[in-house]
Amino acid sequence: MNVNVNTILQTGLQGIERGVEGVERSATEIVRGGAVDGPAGSNSDVVEAVVDLKLYERSIEASAQVVRTADEVLGSLLDTMA
Repeated sequence: MNVNVNTILQTGLQGIERGVEGVERSATEIVRGGAVDGPAGSNSDVVEAVVDLKLYERSIEASAQVVRTADEVLGSLLDTMA
């Protein structure tokens, strides 16, 4: 099996970037929903944005773990080659 640590590292970093973008979108939706005096239906939008925010948080955590693991593998490979 040919494993490219750099590709795995890039995948983790891209996941973190997408997660942060999602957090920003969700936070904006929460602020908008809280600031608007609209019908009761707008509360469901805020709740959905809060749930999305938590999902993006978990996504960032998982992607960060991918980056940590790739870093450990790279460190082990360098130690083996030294």
